[in-house]
Amino acid sequence: MMTLVLMAALALAAQKPLVEGNPSSRVRVVIYEDLQCPDCANFRRMLDEKLLPKYAATVAFEHRDFPLPKHSWARKAAIASRFFQEIDAALALKFRRYLLFNLRAIQPGDFNERLAAFARENGCDPDKAVAALDTPTYAAAVEADVQEGIARGVARTPTAFVNGAPFVETFTFEEISKAIDDALKQQ
Repeated sequence: MMTLVLMAALALAAQKPLVEGNPSSRVRVVIYEDLQCPDCANFRRMLDEKLLPKYAATVAFEHRDFPLPKHSWARKAAIASRFFQEIDAALALKFRRYLLFNLRAIQPGDFNERLAAFARENGCDPDKAVAALDTPTYAAAVEADVQEGIARGVARTPTAFVNGAPFVETFTFEEISKAIDDALKQQ
């Protein structure tokens, strides 16, 4: 049986930002994303193919959840991601990639089945993964990200802040790369 201390530590892990790259970097790219958003899927590709290969050693890329009301399963996806983050940050990132790269195939009525299948394929209990959708701690962590985003003026996804400078929805690699390079020079 899990001790209360271990359970609290795991819950805390789900509340911390999911970070790729160098978590101790002073240059931070804070990304508000919706896991059902086609523009976020495009940004994920840019992150994987260009930004991380170039900046992973020098920049922290922090993920924040910002599920948009128009997307039927985005909030459930964000909550499920917190479940996987408690298990392992790499697994949470794998889940987020899975969703973003398959978002057109996922239907509102089959989200729970897809979540269970992903859990099973990755050595997790599928029943626990689906049950996690009703976990208040995970929902509160997602809502905290949403409220933080609203306070920062986020209305569309993806919105990425490079040391505070916003890049909204459809920006190029060159645009965000220049901002990252400038921020790195100021260190």
